[in-house]
Amino acid sequence: MDKVDAQDGIPTYRELLAREDAPPGSSWGVFGAGDQLGTLNFIGPDQVRDAVGLVRRGSVFNLDYPLNAFVPPPAGTRPATVHTIFANNPNHRDDWLDSFYLQSTSQIDGLRHIRHPKYGFYGGVPDDEIAEETPALGIQAVAQRGIVARGVLLDLARYFAGRGTPLDLAGNYMITPADLDAAAAAQGVEFRPGDVLLLRVGWASYWLNEVTEEDRRSFKSRIRHPGLIQSHEMIGWLWDHRFAMVASDDLGVESHPVNPDSGLVDPDEPPPERGVVHNGMMHRPLIALLGLFLGELWNLEALAADCHADRRYDFMLTAKPLNLIGGVGSPPNAMAIK
Repeated sequence: MDKVDAQDGIPTYRELLAREDAPPGSSWGVFGAGDQLGTLNFIGPDQVRDAVGLVRRGSVFNLDYPLNAFVPPPAGTRPATVHTIFANNPNHRDDWLDSFYLQSTSQIDGLRHIRHPKYGFYGGVPDDEIAEETPALGIQAVAQRGIVARGVLLDLARYFAGRGTPLDLAGNYMITPADLDAAAAAQGVEFRPGDVLLLRVGWASYWLNEVTEEDRRSFKSRIRHPGLIQSHEMIGWLWDHRFAMVASDDLGVESHPVNPDSGLVDPDEPPPERGVVHNGMMHRPLIALLGLFLGELWNLEALAADCHADRRYDFMLTAKPLNLIGGVGSPPNAMAIK
């Protein structure tokens, strides 16, 4: 497939599913050979200028939770970060981190995070190029570019509560494209190509403030939370809106356990020896096939309260991941400015 302009001639998801020159359902080659930025290509100079124009009051909202906010880790394989301060003399201080897992708290999943079990990493990058200090698909590509975009918040927690069906944050309600459209209509939100979509379901705040220590420690053996439903319809909804990134205050953006009827589950795939079971998750087609960046465990509480108060759900959004060559993911260092 020939390269197309980032804002013109983008194939629909249905067209991508019919591809024969690349994995079906992939955007490989749409943004040019060797692309490293995936859906961030939807953000061009016009989108950046439009985002800056959304700043009216100068109010700034931090979207990152602190390091070690989620200890013990809900996913189970990311222990706490150890912070050490030292002094070379009485008037000096310096510090370092040990066991710094870059996806242990608020995070951006980079394009190295997930490979497709059949087609491999985004763009067909060989497995042996995914290693420490190698650049292919590394998070440094995002850091060097930076993310400045129009952010749009869908406050799903308030939307569902307002219609009398509050989300059960200990359950796994599967949010559908129809739910997202209805929430957007209720908020008066219109989407534009290059938007960063933020989804507040209320899960991070629930985990930090309501879940007992005992339940946190047993959670990884019975992971269950609401999120986006796994389906080709949902994948198409996200791609066809040309979102640059989708971030949530949820553990994994999508619901868990997964939708067994999605068509994404491989019944013959053995479970992994350790870690989360990704079989049936949209992480595989979204990250590895479409190049869509995902954000997890973002802090959306203060921003959501402000959006509810002034009825403005769009804002300037910035994110600057760590400039780590070969990084798989990173804290987002994200802010919303209104």
